[in-house]
Amino acid sequence: MIDQIAYCDAFPRDGETLVGSAFEQGFGGKGANQAVIAARLGGTVSFVGRVGDDQYGAEITANLAANGVDVSGVKATPGHSSGIAPIWVDRTGANRILIIPGANHALSGADVEHQVERIEPAGVVLGQLEAPQEATTAAFAWGRRVGSTTVLNAAPAAELSMDLRRTTDWLIVNESEFESLWGAPTTVEHVEHAAHRWNLSLVVTLGAEGAIGTDRRDVFRVPALAVDVVDTTGAGDAFVGSFAMAMAAGWAPADALRLAVVCGSLSTTRPGTQSSYPRPAEVVDALKGVSPEKGPQA
Repeated sequence: MIDQIAYCDAFPRDGETLVGSAFEQGFGGKGANQAVIAARLGGTVSFVGRVGDDQYGAEITANLAANGVDVSGVKATPGHSSGIAPIWVDRTGANRILIIPGANHALSGADVEHQVERIEPAGVVLGQLEAPQEATTAAFAWGRRVGSTTVLNAAPAAELSMDLRRTTDWLIVNESEFESLWGAPTTVEHVEHAAHRWNLSLVVTLGAEGAIGTDRRDVFRVPALAVDVVDTTGAGDAFVGSFAMAMAAGWAPADALRLAVVCGSLSTTRPGTQSSYPRPAEVVDALKGVSPEKGPQA
């Protein structure tokens, strides 16, 4: 995606025109954001996806490559535009986002099957819902065959196909997405019950409250860092990508959750999406003050 971010004091009401304070254009898209933070933290990352046969598509591909991501699986799609995400950010850092997927929706299961065969077996296969579920399911089925851990960020919120759910090891959602899928608010009890009902491990991000996760044995809760929030755009992707990188590196789930919370928190202290993501030295320093709480009462 190309993010087109408008900053304003307050969001306009229906039929209202307001004057914004600033505008930025940058690189986004859930999968791309997650790939960038994973590579920035030292992961070896290969990306499979589609862009449009337009200037944005070429720029998106070049940006991923510049961030250390293998883009041999990224293909331009004739007759399609690249994905665009108009975003509003108010003075509190809250955002409202509209996505136009464009070429992302042209990615098929057959495309994925063709591309993943050339990739070395991965520690983690990570997917989102900005591409068709058929494509993500194909990637996860390959991941299961080669012994990878599969991590699904079920965003934007949508009902999950049974095939996709069956091939998912870790599901990551925010509070509203969890409620949409489970039908009840985020509590420790509901998170535990959902993980067992869905037969997977589960993480729910809680915004300024941090995150809660369970591997169906233990429950972990990690508080967010106390930071001055500038822009929350892309913070969830910083969380997901760093969690996946840590799991691929063999970290324990509680420690992966701790890293994810730190990266997500730090990203809110700067404007923009990928441009806001922290560097390893900053992450290492911030990790010193964050510990997960463990237990059913977390």
